[in-house]
Amino acid sequence: MKRIHPLGPPQSVFVVTNRVQRAAVIKQLPQVPEENILEEPVGRNTAPCIGLAAMHVRRRVPDAVMVVLPADHIIAREEDFLQVLSVAIDIAGQSRSLLTLGIHPTRPETGYGYIQFDSEAGERNPHLERGVMRVRTFAEKPNIPTAERFLSSGDFLWNSGMFVWRADAILDQIHACLPDLSEELLKVEPAIGTPQYQSTLEKAYGIIRGISIDYGVMEKSEQVFVIRGDFGWTDVGSWDEVYYQSGKDPHGNSITGRVIQRDLNNSLVFSPDRMVAVIGVDDLIVVDTPDALLICRRGRSQDVKEIADYLRRKQMDQYL
Repeated sequence: MKRIHPLGPPQSVFVVTNRVQRAAVIKQLPQVPEENILEEPVGRNTAPCIGLAAMHVRRRVPDAVMVVLPADHIIAREEDFLQVLSVAIDIAGQSRSLLTLGIHPTRPETGYGYIQFDSEAGERNPHLERGVMRVRTFAEKPNIPTAERFLSSGDFLWNSGMFVWRADAILDQIHACLPDLSEELLKVEPAIGTPQYQSTLEKAYGIIRGISIDYGVMEKSEQVFVIRGDFGWTDVGSWDEVYYQSGKDPHGNSITGRVIQRDLNNSLVFSPDRMVAVIGVDDLIVVDTPDALLICRRGRSQDVKEIADYLRRKQMDQYL
């Protein structure tokens, strides 16, 4: 909220959250009208979430430009960020283009998706003079050799998951690319602001299948463009990223808690409760919590999802 304050008043902000967190969000954002804090009955990935928000925005202002921003990003240079957003907002308002923000990659990162762009001029890209390029393809999170190839090619950007478009434009594209989702959302729209809204929404979400906006719409639409961003962006989604962002000692270690170290290099050790001793290892991530211990090599912390899936299969949810 602080970051986007210059873009508009709090009344123009919508937050999509879940039932468990809605009360906390309302408490943390008293300046945002309570009816703008939207509650999903159950998580169904980003396409339903964005479609639901777009319906509320379109109902309020039919030709409104919508900026979609995940709430868990670090952005170091906020003025540069707002400048990029301003360009994207202007283009989205003048066209029905779907714009995504791509981040200039600084390393072969395996924890992010990638966007390949086409920098050639022509009729298919009327926005090139403003630094906006047509998207050629989206790529899922790669392995290290693939990420290195992306980096050396020079025509790939990190996929930030931030988007700018007119609310009616994204709803039209959802209708074209995800007709089943569009059908259920259109059942909800007339109930907005009525006593039947919550029950109608819950019924729709019982039918809606989860799908990301990238896979469901952006990879299929012909109206997708990317604008390059270089404003100190980080998606803190893994312990590897925590390591990159943390302060380090002369040996490249980020240490939190009571840690005895001997010949430890380029590692992260997080143990706020117990004493941990680490001896003669490099490039490790060690995270000790009261109920579980994680040890992995740096660069592999994204694979913790496999452990989470295993725990769910074994019904060991108390460790998640």
